[in-house]
Amino acid sequence: MRVRAPTLLALLLLLTLISLLISLLSGSLSISWQELLLVLSGDGDALTTQVVLDLRWPRAVAAFTTGALLSLAGALMQVLLRNPLADPYVLGVSGGAATGALLALLLGLGSLWLHSAAFGGALLSMLLVFGLSHGSGSWTTSRLLLTGVVIAAGWGAVIGFLLALSPDQGLRGMLFWLMGDLSYAASPTTGFLVLIVGLLLTIALGRSLNILTRGEQTAAALGVSVLPLRRIIYLLASLLSATAVTLAGSIGFVGLIVPHMLRLTGVRDHRLLLPAAALLGGSLLIVADTLARTLLAPRQLPVGILTALVGVPLFLVLLHHGRGLHGETR
Repeated sequence: MRVRAPTLLALLLLLTLISLLISLLSGSLSISWQELLLVLSGDGDALTTQVVLDLRWPRAVAAFTTGALLSLAGALMQVLLRNPLADPYVLGVSGGAATGALLALLLGLGSLWLHSAAFGGALLSMLLVFGLSHGSGSWTTSRLLLTGVVIAAGWGAVIGFLLALSPDQGLRGMLFWLMGDLSYAASPTTGFLVLIVGLLLTIALGRSLNILTRGEQTAAALGVSVLPLRRIIYLLASLLSATAVTLAGSIGFVGLIVPHMLRLTGVRDHRLLLPAAALLGGSLLIVADTLARTLLAPRQLPVGILTALVGVPLFLVLLHHGRGLHGETR
C-alpha cells in the first residue's frame, strides 16, 4: 500500500491534532468541548484554565516531542546499523541517561539536577561508544554495534547496583523513570527546538540516507562521503535520543516500531519517512500518555507500558498485511 506524500502528511497532522485535543479533554477533571474552547479563547474559568494550560498542555507537548525525537532517532539508527531491530537505545544512550538520573534521585536532588544528570549521562555514553568504537581499527558498523551493546550492558549493571542501594521509598520513582514517565517532564521548549533542528538536518540528509540504504559501496560509488555521513547520523541520533530520555525517561518501543510501521505502508524515501515518523511517533506517545494517566485515575501508569500495549497490536495488523521486516531497511 503506497500513499501520496501530501496525503500521508496531512493525515498524520490531523492525527496529531486529534491526539492533542483528546489529551487536553481527558483526565481526572472532566472537561467538555465547550469549556476547552472557552479556555483556548481566553474566557475559561480559573481552575479549568490552570488544568488545561499549566498541566495538560505542557505534558501533551512533552509527549509529542519525546515520541517524535525517538522516532527520528530510531529511523536514523536503522539506517546507520542496517539492522531492522535497531532502536534509539541500542548503543547505550538510555543506560547512561538512566545512570545519571538515578544518581540524582538517590542523592535527593531536584528536578533540574535530575534532567541535567540524565543528559550528561547520555552524552557520556555517546562519547564512550564513539571513542571506543574507533579504537585502533576502522569504524565499522559491527564494531560500533558491539561497542554499544557492551557499554549498554555495563550501564545495566550500574543501574542494578544503584537500585540495590536505593531506599525503599525511592524505588517507585526510580522504576517509573526507568519505564518512562512524563509526570515530571521538564519544560518541552528546549526539546521541541532540538526536534525542529534535528528534523531539518535529517530531511536535508534524506537523499544521502536513501543512497546509503543500498549499501556503503554503492553509496561511495554514487559520490556519497560514507564515513562522514555515518558519523553525522550517529551524532544526530544520539543527541535526539539523549534529549528524549532527558524529557521523559526510558520509553521503549516507539523508536523501534514507528519507522517500520511507515515502511510497511510503502514509505521508503527518507525525505518523507522522517517527518512522517516524527508526526506518527509524537501522536502515538500522546495517546499512550493519555491512557497512562486516565485508565486507573487518579493513579498513573508508566507510559512505556502503554506504548507497547498500543503499538504492538497496531504493528501486528500492519505486518500481517505487509511484506515483513526483512529487507525494509536495506
